[in-house]
Amino acid sequence: MTRRRWIADEISVDRAALTGEHADHLIRVLRVRVGEEFDIATGPVVRRGRVAEISDGRVEFELSEEVSPGAATAMQIALLLAIFKFDRMEWAIEKCTELGVARILPVICQRTDAHLATASGRRTERWRRIAFQASEQSRRASPPEISDPVKFADAIKIPGALRIALLESERQVRLRDILSPAFALAQVMLAVGPEGGWTENEVQLFHAAGWVSASLGETILRAETAAIAATSIVLSELA
Repeated sequence: MTRRRWIADEISVDRAALTGEHADHLIRVLRVRVGEEFDIATGPVVRRGRVAEISDGRVEFELSEEVSPGAATAMQIALLLAIFKFDRMEWAIEKCTELGVARILPVICQRTDAHLATASGRRTERWRRIAFQASEQSRRASPPEISDPVKFADAIKIPGALRIALLESERQVRLRDILSPAFALAQVMLAVGPEGGWTENEVQLFHAAGWVSASLGETILRAETAAIAATSIVLSELA
């Protein structure tokens, strides 16, 4: 039976611990007992952990041998995700985390609703918690980086080996067409627009900044669906 994986909050040589709400879930919901064994992610290494002590808001593990960290890819996918309705955005963050994205950058763009843009800074910690929980569920060794919201003009300046803006208006180039084995170990950046897509001005700024454009096909996808589909295509072609 596959052991459940936890990402340690504290690490000290051959000991690790879960703390706060993280530990409370293990104690109160899963009713953990001393002696039970789990896989404990301690940075880049995953080790077998035996529950040594349980106290209020804290579970301590004795760490032993290193175990397989599970499926991983050397390719780094960064997702520039235009801010859209929070419930759908949270779903996209959770699923793209499960697929293996390395970084998610929430982007305030021209079609971002004003109240969502204002509230986005207060949602960042929630997005990080969602990504953390999805990482444990999918047996990742570490969660993706969730950046604080950035403005579009700053987001498009972030460097990457292959930077792809997904555009509804693109008619010639599909995403698969520009994915070659040469990018298998590179950072691939995917920009997914908001409801209504990127504006014409933003498309021009993408191109001026050196981004290439691509389409996901003839149908119009919701933003969360586009993020998941694009991530899946890149992984299937390059991982």
